[in-house]
Amino acid sequence: MSEPTPVRVRPEIAALPVYRQGRQAGAEAFKLSSNENPFEPLPHVVDALRDTTAVNRYPDASASRLRARLAERFGVTVDEVHIGAGSVSILSQLILAVSGPGDEIVYPWRSFEAYPGLVVVGGADRVEVPLAADGRHDLTAMAAAVTERTRAIIVCSPNNPTGPVVTQAEFDAFLRSLPDDLLVILDEAYAEFVTAPDAVDGLRELGVVRPNVVALRTFSKAYGLAGLRIGYAVGHRRVLDAARATAIPLSVTAQAEVAALASLDAEDELRDRVRIIAERRDRIAAGLRDAGWCIPDAQGNFVWLPTGAETTDAAATFDGAGLIVRAFPGDGLRISIGEEESVDTVLRIAASVVEGLPEDHPARRLA
Repeated sequence: MSEPTPVRVRPEIAALPVYRQGRQAGAEAFKLSSNENPFEPLPHVVDALRDTTAVNRYPDASASRLRARLAERFGVTVDEVHIGAGSVSILSQLILAVSGPGDEIVYPWRSFEAYPGLVVVGGADRVEVPLAADGRHDLTAMAAAVTERTRAIIVCSPNNPTGPVVTQAEFDAFLRSLPDDLLVILDEAYAEFVTAPDAVDGLRELGVVRPNVVALRTFSKAYGLAGLRIGYAVGHRRVLDAARATAIPLSVTAQAEVAALASLDAEDELRDRVRIIAERRDRIAAGLRDAGWCIPDAQGNFVWLPTGAETTDAAATFDGAGLIVRAFPGDGLRISIGEEESVDTVLRIAASVVEGLPEDHPARRLA
């Protein structure tokens, strides 16, 4: 029996598992468990951080320089941009802003592991809609799950951890099937890695065209600033005002804002790195299929192996080869795209794992 809590805690919080990040890797292993950018920060970004030393002063609470820069970039007003300590913090703020006890939040599952916890913390009820067999959103089922109690619906494109995108045509049709006053949160944490030409782009149409949609992006993945925790949202100013009202004040550090601005200055170089990662991803995905895997389309900086009941054993096999991957017991393995030196080992171990799966295993069936 677990140790009793010494104070009164909400029962649903006491029962909620703590968020578990990807396991760290030793010096001789490759950490492929957290969807991090394997490249070190650019020298320009490091130099900018060295010049930001006034940690005895509070940061600019609204990250106004970064908001102005992003507003200009996307052709919106400053009030239509919101900065947070990672896009997940803004997601939390939006859930708190629109929902409470008795309300519902709809999201796909399996998807980003933080979704269930954020909904529970906000006091709302979780409505998890299973993915389609190919790891894609079942948007028809998600729309059908909306009730009078629904206050927000989350779309994750590319979906983490499975990888496929929602297309722009699918998303537009989805919006037409929803109430106009229902908040639609489009989580695009991996948008920069997408190469599918028909993928949804949450920043394509803004403002009065889709006032109930908020697009979330981050500097953690493509821009390689995961350790500084900074992301942003673009949407209607009144919706973002509601999110800002629930935010923990001063949670975005001055160092994070400076690094994000410096990264935007060096965007051509960073985009080159993103192209390398996307090419590496496609090469790994092709190698997995050649080895006999049936895997979903990969559009993030990771690939998904639907190992099902064999997930824990498969993860141990990768671990034994010095590859730390992310296991979702009962569902599958997510393997981040890491250093080039890891690729051959990933493909070799994956080939051995698929050979050990039962012949009728879904991961071995032809697509």
